[in-house]
Amino acid sequence: MSIIRRVRDLTVATLNERLEKAEDPVKLIDQFLWSTREEIIQAERLYQQYMGHGNHLKNQWLQAEQMKEKREQQAIIALKAGEEQVARIALQDKAGSEERALQYRELYEQTLNNIQDLEQQLRELRSEYQAVYDKREYYAARMESLRLQQRMNARYAGGPTAAAPGQQPSGMFRRLEDRITDMELEAKSLREIRRAGAEFLSEAGSTIQSAIEREMEQLKRKLQQEGWKSS
Repeated sequence: MSIIRRVRDLTVATLNERLEKAEDPVKLIDQFLWSTREEIIQAERLYQQYMGHGNHLKNQWLQAEQMKEKREQQAIIALKAGEEQVARIALQDKAGSEERALQYRELYEQTLNNIQDLEQQLRELRSEYQAVYDKREYYAARMESLRLQQRMNARYAGGPTAAAPGQQPSGMFRRLEDRITDMELEAKSLREIRRAGAEFLSEAGSTIQSAIEREMEQLKRKLQQEGWKSS
């Protein structure tokens, strides 16, 4: 597991703890989304830097390979001309080019592995962001429903069934029930979000494909009605 992934897990664990105590879990989810978006931006910048560095290493490697082949051909030409000393110099330079090619190739392959790891981390961050964002909209709607319910409870708290003077307002128990519901929501929200993230990724592909196929069949039927024949 990478250091970035371990730090990310610690961040999520902290968010879990804070959600259980939050007055407004949606605000914490927004902070989490903002933090994740910043991580994505930084990872994308690092990815671009890695790509540029990888291209540079690849060019150096290929240039060294070309120089190695060129020096070998020069050595052959020198031998044919009877210039053995020149051939030795060319072969010596070839050996140096071959060593440089090997060094740059090793650096390039290492960088390529790092790029692949970074690509995987980017995919995870983007899918996590999307899954949390989708669930955030749902929980924001639920929180708004709770707030409206609380306002309605408060509005009608002073009706004919209001408590006697000196007692707590009659809407207290209704608001308390709403608050308990909020706390339960806060405690479960992130667990549901992260579990839904994995389900979202696995189900999204087949769902979208099925929708596309259905729409394709509808279009074919429509075109056939208009006299179109499929090939």
